[in-house]
Amino acid sequence: MIIDAHVHLYPDSIAEKAAGSIAAFYSMPVRYDGGARTLLRACEHAGVEKCVLCSVATTPAQVRPINVFLAGEKDRLGFAALCALHPQMTETELAEELDFARIRGLSGAKLHPDFQRFTADGPAAFRLYEALAAYKLPLLLHAGDRRYDFSSPRRVANIARAFPGLPIVAAHLGGWSDWEESVRLLPNCGNVYVDTSSSLYELTPARAKEIIRAFGAERVLFGTDFPMWDAADELRMLRGLGLAREELELILHTNAENLFFGRNTPC
Repeated sequence: MIIDAHVHLYPDSIAEKAAGSIAAFYSMPVRYDGGARTLLRACEHAGVEKCVLCSVATTPAQVRPINVFLAGEKDRLGFAALCALHPQMTETELAEELDFARIRGLSGAKLHPDFQRFTADGPAAFRLYEALAAYKLPLLLHAGDRRYDFSSPRRVANIARAFPGLPIVAAHLGGWSDWEESVRLLPNCGNVYVDTSSSLYELTPARAKEIIRAFGAERVLFGTDFPMWDAADELRMLRGLGLAREELELILHTNAENLFFGRNTPC
């Protein structure tokens, strides 16, 4: 089985516009629009059987519509999905969304400090992590960007130390464009996992393999950051690293199954 543990999904009516916003933010082309039909074609082509769906709320008002959409798509497609949250939510709104996530079988939460413009280890965000830990929901957190300091690996390490019971998937091998800081700070944080999304295109195979082994394959998940990258290309790069079969099994599905699947059955 292959699970893509990092997929951004949007309603068809805004999928192309949303993908364009990603391209503009990162000043690089995006491979696809972010709609479900396109995702399913890409998965079929690559042999991906399951995905973990997410989206990012840039205002508190977007949180509930996103979560309703993702819950519906999760049920329709047989995937897992993560709820959107926003640091400016009130305490009541936060509790309501996490109750919604539990009832609808959402498997965790996704935050993107750079898009959402908040400091990942600041007080507003710590409220969210405390609530996620209480609900026993893991966090997929965008990590790293040399242009900003919202989500640096240093900040991820601060979160991990403050919430040792919270599983954190630090996207992009722990720090997009900040891989050296990631591998220096995060492998010693036992509750930090990483995914391979938006990283293999930039790193040499030897360096990518070193980073993966610094964390250990049991703490690495395969992800594409759809719609940015093509799953078939990402799998080819991952398989070309020379990892052992047992390592690939953990990365391609076992770790994602343990973190995100089995949690998505409605209470």
